[in-house]
Amino acid sequence: MLLVRQLRPHQWSKNLLVFIPMILAHDVGLGSNHAPGVWQALLAFLSFSFVASAVYTLNDLADRHSDAAHPRKRFRPLASGAISPRLAVMMIVVLLAAAAPMAAQLSASFTVLVAIYLASTTLYSFWLKRLVLIDVIVLAGLYTLRIIAGGAATETPVSTWLLMFSLCVFTSLAFLKRYTELRDTVEREGRTISGRGYRVGDAHFVLIAGTAIGYLAVFVFAFYLSGTDVTRLYAHPTRLWAMVPVLLYWISRMWLKAHRGEMHDDPIIFALRDRATYILGVIMVVIFVVAGQ
Repeated sequence: MLLVRQLRPHQWSKNLLVFIPMILAHDVGLGSNHAPGVWQALLAFLSFSFVASAVYTLNDLADRHSDAAHPRKRFRPLASGAISPRLAVMMIVVLLAAAAPMAAQLSASFTVLVAIYLASTTLYSFWLKRLVLIDVIVLAGLYTLRIIAGGAATETPVSTWLLMFSLCVFTSLAFLKRYTELRDTVEREGRTISGRGYRVGDAHFVLIAGTAIGYLAVFVFAFYLSGTDVTRLYAHPTRLWAMVPVLLYWISRMWLKAHRGEMHDDPIIFALRDRATYILGVIMVVIFVVAGQ
């Protein structure tokens, strides 16, 4: 159980982004013609997940002493001493050894993207997360990289609109993560975030920048709905406009929750545990299906 906790499998949900290109290209189904693509996306998901767990373990190994003094992170297996550093190193080796053949089985471009992801997340863990604003851009880029990798794994083209939307949404959520950390720091009467370059006085700027970029993502999505790709893929493209207020509500709600101090976790993980997010997700899926019929 401790080893499973160390892997942080709940974080693997972020890697479901590799399925996005297939879904938006309407290339997902139960038929045999869709099976190869689904299998390729699944391999991509597992490869990214194993690499992510390896980097999480490496990060926890390096930060185990500082994490031991954190009110929540001190319960992590390495910080609490439940898992030894030697075992952690063995886990990292095994995870990377398992991810490598999966990536190689797909394509050379996908393998390169996984290698970039590994290098970027490692750099982020040990250096980039301490650089103000750069850390947010890198986080958003890592999410978008998963989408690009999903397209490479399944040989599905990824539109520039999707990449623009992804960068805006995940930049907003990255700012949201920093804002949550800043609020937590204020509550503990600190002046800076441990291991970060932000000060508590930056909270107002982070709030404004994050919400503005979140609303920009909605604008990008709305602009995409006016394009020719939508009319080609959907029988009733105008019905997709019903997604715009749903997306506006979700982004606004996430930031309102953080502003009220009701978010104490990674916003992606918060969303996965949030009942309202699931309800809104079902509404979005229904709109998506109805627009395609």
